[in-house]
Amino acid sequence: MLTGAGISTESGIPDYRSKGTGLWERYDPIQKASLSALISNPTGFINFNIPRWTRYLEAEPNTAHLVIASMENQGLIEGVITQNIDGLHVKAGSKNVWEVHGHLRTCHCMECGRSYPFQQLTGQFEKGINPPRCERCMGMLRPDVVLFEDPMGRDYYRALEALKGCELLIVVGSSLQVYPVADMPKYAEKLIIVNKEPTPWDHRANLVFHSIAGEFFAELAKVLNLE
Repeated sequence: MLTGAGISTESGIPDYRSKGTGLWERYDPIQKASLSALISNPTGFINFNIPRWTRYLEAEPNTAHLVIASMENQGLIEGVITQNIDGLHVKAGSKNVWEVHGHLRTCHCMECGRSYPFQQLTGQFEKGINPPRCERCMGMLRPDVVLFEDPMGRDYYRALEALKGCELLIVVGSSLQVYPVADMPKYAEKLIIVNKEPTPWDHRANLVFHSIAGEFFAELAKVLNLE
């Protein structure tokens, strides 16, 4: 399973590229969520991203997340590769989760590398400390997410290993426009895409469902007799 932002919209988290409503339809991601934006304007970066990411942490898994976790528990899928940083697959109970763009559980100092819970960053921000600082060396803290211009993290390469010999990849809620993850379907023998809008891979897929993720997985749960 490969999931993108579209799987979390029913949990109240907006996606990035839907026409007219996507976040990157309204803002330039390089100016708001890139490594250069963090370095050149850390205060602006924190002001834009931390309130939004804090809301992600308050979200709860929806039907799609829960059914996917149940499918893994029943041995129907090997695990979930996700582009999302919201942690909802983990909250839903999925065990094998490759978060290829990172997560919001931790942050680290850009100077000494010391790791902290993400709440260290948000707690300082709430107290008016911007940018948040490391307790050890006073270096700047950053979240453990993959920003634009960042190299991919370990989970991306672990996901590539997991895809070796993949018989079927189900892509859910991803526009398949963000590389290198958008290339992952090429490693699967067969491909199913579930997304509200067309993707560049639709013509290569064995099945395409232009559907909301929650509705699709609610029906799939009935077919598979999953609780």
